[in-house]
Amino acid sequence: MARGVATRLSRVEPVAVRAVGALALASLAATVVLGLWFTPEDQVMGNLVRLLYVHPPVAWVAYLAFGVTAACSIAYLWPRTRSPFWDRLGAASAEIGVVFCALTLATGSIWGRPTWGVWWTWDARLTTTALLLALFAGYLAIRRVTVDPAARAKRSAVVALVAFADVPIVHMSVLWWRTLHQPPTVFRPGFGDPTLATPMAWTLLLAFCAFTLAYVWLLAHRYRVAVLEARMEGEGLELALAERRAEAGYGEGPGGIEGGAGSGGDGPGQAPVPVGAR
Repeated sequence: MARGVATRLSRVEPVAVRAVGALALASLAATVVLGLWFTPEDQVMGNLVRLLYVHPPVAWVAYLAFGVTAACSIAYLWPRTRSPFWDRLGAASAEIGVVFCALTLATGSIWGRPTWGVWWTWDARLTTTALLLALFAGYLAIRRVTVDPAARAKRSAVVALVAFADVPIVHMSVLWWRTLHQPPTVFRPGFGDPTLATPMAWTLLLAFCAFTLAYVWLLAHRYRVAVLEARMEGEGLELALAERRAEAGYGEGPGGIEGGAGSGGDGPGQAPVPVGAR
């Protein structure tokens, strides 16, 4: 099943990936134009509200990337669907998720400095997000430490599922604890009355779509790199084994361990035979 998915992806990849990349670039450009020049200022935060079109979409991509990693980990741990395809796809998504999680913390700090007066505070949302970043950074570290591909895939899959348990905690932290961070603006329980003006809401929706397309484009390229890395790793292993076999064959030689020209003559590596003994 996973091989079929990988084969179909490889067939449509060149055209589809370029199309997704073009759509991502166009939608990101449109988000920049609408966010900077066409949406109104906030009555309280003023122009600082324009970070709204970056910070929540970046956080959403981090959630999405880690969710894909968790789903791929489940698919790999399930015996019927176990395949290197899921392991590579999950690892590729995790790397993108770590980058976007770090961007979430960075843009949140930029937003928090004029709003809260500090770059960082041990708020529940910030702390759990930093923990999420550390957990998936540990996931990537485990993939570098373990050499055996099967053992690496199993261990990292378990770690990914444990790390993903922090995602709902991060999202619900502003509702479970008293925090400086504002409650959810978009993904909130109940979806009550809208809290954004219509131009801002449509621009935010476009930003979510743009960053999601950018994630898909990055994931496709990172997965292709992972396939090339696995191929090089396999070829390197085969080359190393061939070199070892060649070294062992050269040391033994055709005439035995000492490598003489023959087993009964005065070849190199043998003591000379007395004349009378011939």
